[in-house]
Amino acid sequence: MTEPSAPTGPADADESTLVWVARSVAALLPRWGEWKPAAGAPGADLLAGLIVALVALPLALGFGISSGLGAAAGLTTAVIAGAVAAVFGGSRFQVSGPTGAMTVVLVPIVGQYGPTGVLAVGLIAGMVLVVLAFAGVGRAVRYMPAPVIEGFTAGIAVVIALQQFPAALGITGAAGEKVWQSAADAVHQFVQAPTLLTPATALSVAAVILLGGRYLPRVPFSLIAVAAATLIAQLFHLDIARIGAIPAGFAAPTLSFLHLGELTSLIAPALAVAALAALESLLSATAADSMAVGARHNPDRELFGQGLANIAAPLFGGVPATGAIARTAVNVRSGARTRLAALTHALLLAAIVYSAAGLVAQIPLAALAGVLLATTARMVETASILAITRATRADAVVTVATFLVTVVFDLVTAVAVGVGFAAVLALRAVAKSARLEQVPLETDDHLAEEHDLLREHIVAYRIDGALFFAAAHRFLLELADVSDVKVVILRMSRITAIDATGAIVLKDVITKLEHRHITVLISGAKPEHLRPLKALGVFTTTDSEDRHLFDTTPRAIAYARMLVRPEHHYTPTTNEDRP
Repeated sequence: MTEPSAPTGPADADESTLVWVARSVAALLPRWGEWKPAAGAPGADLLAGLIVALVALPLALGFGISSGLGAAAGLTTAVIAGAVAAVFGGSRFQVSGPTGAMTVVLVPIVGQYGPTGVLAVGLIAGMVLVVLAFAGVGRAVRYMPAPVIEGFTAGIAVVIALQQFPAALGITGAAGEKVWQSAADAVHQFVQAPTLLTPATALSVAAVILLGGRYLPRVPFSLIAVAAATLIAQLFHLDIARIGAIPAGFAAPTLSFLHLGELTSLIAPALAVAALAALESLLSATAADSMAVGARHNPDRELFGQGLANIAAPLFGGVPATGAIARTAVNVRSGARTRLAALTHALLLAAIVYSAAGLVAQIPLAALAGVLLATTARMVETASILAITRATRADAVVTVATFLVTVVFDLVTAVAVGVGFAAVLALRAVAKSARLEQVPLETDDHLAEEHDLLREHIVAYRIDGALFFAAAHRFLLELADVSDVKVVILRMSRITAIDATGAIVLKDVITKLEHRHITVLISGAKPEHLRPLKALGVFTTTDSEDRHLFDTTPRAIAYARMLVRPEHHYTPTTNEDRP
């Protein structure tokens, strides 16, 4: 196949740009092949979609209320964002909608900017996600360290549980900027005037879900428990807080929530929402791949689908959405085969909004709090966390730090801190693994007296590992202290990486040695490692590069012998298989 010719003028450049854009867009759009299996046998997907809808209904209501925009906003998000992401996303199993992790980020945004601010933030975040999709950022999630993910997930679970304390205890108006502060205030108010009905309802619902799910995992106990709590509250006329009236339908799409004067101040929270949406959605899609045989999601398409979903949901009054790990797992375990299952879940929720809004309004808030408490209990994989924390001390530090920052501060800060800790500890480990080792010369073909002479005046060192800023000073400066030698051979074939700092330190060492009339020879360096050495002027004279660089160690040894004993002419050895 012939290579495309380079642009010869502005017209060719414009045409190439248009071709690139067209191909990029085409790569992110849905394909008929993704839906074809469902067209022939839709039964498994329709059943899975029904099960997911039953699980998602109380979660959507609960997360909508927790976000501060109300139950209707949660249902709207589950329907609109769920349908758009199902069609345009990169995973055939992903189920999207409101999530606890996103709720944690939205609560302070609601407090500072109000409901319209949240809608604007969601729209901007959706645009950011689309840009990230075209930039190919989706593939970066594979580099997220496992301890960060575990600490992040455990922290989210605790934060969601703390969010439910006011509703589970029947307290309204709990004060506190942070979730843990409002939870503490709710407990304090409850202790002052305790009641049993509300907490008993929340704990009963949570217990039914956890115990029932353990023995009959396919049964939607969350819906059963909520329906039972609602029926009991109605029959016995219990004095317990309810969801209240919700619209029997969706609002007409509008952009009235956008106020140009506020957009600048909303950029920072929108970036935080986009970062969390990208992270949680890609992690959820990765988890779905691990649960299904032969499944592999497209990370950039997933960002594209989530971006479109978050652009669409605010137009109808919905909160920002992400891929939902719990609902996605239910989808896979219920036998879903294609995207039709996630789309079915959204359509069934839409039918509930139009036909059963009056029944939904009677659900006790404490029952939804119980659903979310049970959800948090199932989010934490205790065995996985213990295994990671026992692996190494560094992994334990990263997991605990990410967890604590998630609970005390916020999720985006937690991910940044966790990745930062992981990077620092990884660099420390790599730096400790790098070493400098003196190695013997090949002397099989020389007399004993010449061996002594060579050992006195020629030394060879092998550098293993990465020669970068965290390791360079630790051992390279040791070279400057060598004495009673005329030639130092640096064997660099086992170097895995060199950065600018490593090259500069190496240059300083060579300069110091040459000032003491010690010649430095380099053998076995790879071309990609020589590039920074040449760029930073490691070699002190214009011709020293040719004289001091050798492909193999035997060549360097032969040249060193010639320098030590000039009567020996430089003759490359035949045994040149050692770098």
